[in-house]
Amino acid sequence: MHDLRKKALLESRKTTSRKARSKPEDSPRSSLNSSPNGSPGNSRAGSRANSRPNSRPGSRYASEDEGVTDEELDDNMTMSTDSASGDDAFEESPSNTWTDRLNDRIAELQDRKGTSVQGREATLKAYLHLIRHHYAQEQLDKHVSDVIPALLKIIKGGSSEEERSLAIKALTVTIFTCPSDSEAVVKQVLSTLKVVCKDSEEENIKAEAIQALGILVMYGGGKEEEERSEGMLDYLLEIIESDGQEANADDSAPVVTAALQAWAFVATHLDHLEVQIDRAMEVFMEQLDSTDPDVQTSAGSNIALLLEVAREYEEETGETMDLSSHDQYKVMTRMEEIRKTSAKSVSKKARSRLHENFQSIITSLERGVGPYYSTALKMSNPHSGGNRGGEEIREFGYRKQLRVQSKVMIIDTWILQTRLEMFKNLLSGGLNVHIEENPVMQDALEGEWEEFVSSPVARPRAIERGPRQKDTKAAKRRLFAQEL
Repeated sequence: MHDLRKKALLESRKTTSRKARSKPEDSPRSSLNSSPNGSPGNSRAGSRANSRPNSRPGSRYASEDEGVTDEELDDNMTMSTDSASGDDAFEESPSNTWTDRLNDRIAELQDRKGTSVQGREATLKAYLHLIRHHYAQEQLDKHVSDVIPALLKIIKGGSSEEERSLAIKALTVTIFTCPSDSEAVVKQVLSTLKVVCKDSEEENIKAEAIQALGILVMYGGGKEEEERSEGMLDYLLEIIESDGQEANADDSAPVVTAALQAWAFVATHLDHLEVQIDRAMEVFMEQLDSTDPDVQTSAGSNIALLLEVAREYEEETGETMDLSSHDQYKVMTRMEEIRKTSAKSVSKKARSRLHENFQSIITSLERGVGPYYSTALKMSNPHSGGNRGGEEIREFGYRKQLRVQSKVMIIDTWILQTRLEMFKNLLSGGLNVHIEENPVMQDALEGEWEEFVSSPVARPRAIERGPRQKDTKAAKRRLFAQEL
């Protein structure tokens, strides 16, 4: 009886967790679990046998589409390219490289006959993971003319929300990796996403399509880029001004937030905003009255971005942009009121995030600095050798940094902050790979890189103790003797 029950469980796959079955590296074919050429797929047991002891755990994949959290990036937004890409289990097998797996997934995207929804979702997850965590321009160039139509077909007629969502993300990363030179392709992609924004029933799909529009209009290629970009600013502003009604999503906070973020991203790439800036400021000021903290934060960040653009314009030309109807002092006063009286119905975490962001924006407007500038004072010693007489007091300064390998970039402008946030959402854990290898990304992050030098402060050796053992007088005496 015991054996029969075990056999039934094995045949129903109930001994395998849902997370394990959805791991991207496994071949996602729903029926035979094989590649298109008929070769058997790689079993989970085989991948574990080939994995190195320090490879990344399987739970890494379950959170792949959730993006990089604030806790992972912290205030320093520190990335390290020393970590594995998430494909360690296959690197030791020369017959199963990431390029081979990518080719298999591309073939599966084009051949959907006889597949289930779960199988197609698994294919998309694996494909998205691979092009995020590897710069695949050389591999995709050979297939992009087939991949883009296949993804557009899924976006328009996918069987589940998850399938369409993954297809939108995959399409965006694909074109970000391999910008198309075909005007017809670019127009088809943008028109399809606009239809999705209008006709989709899920606000999550609408929001993702709007963010994709912001990226694709800038990096999709084609000859009419500037004209399309200005038209996109007007389209996104209509969505924001109508509280989502323009996208058939009345009072949808996720849709309005996505439109605010996409508008800011596109605006950072345009040299001339004189025509749009006055109307945009008015619309963003109205969104400060929203009851949703994400909408308020995005609107506040956009206001800070526009005032930064206005300052730079005045410095370069000696002329001022027409912002007479938006006095900076009134803007700061309004934000301070929101910061102090944010809705009690909002969660504590969201309220804390709103307070932090608005404090950053207020400081930026008041001091004419970039985002997350701290005015807290600290002692600094410019002299070596422990000369305490040389200490001086100065402000802490910018708190956000982007670090890749031995290079570091200070996030000191709202333009840089806006672009980086959009790229984080797009590339998730593969951000550092594209920073190092993708020229499109390198051109967009126009900040100055500096060599990062680590200079740890010398400290006395710690006393070896158990988890709860306290310092004893004898131990302190030994430590004092070591220091002498």
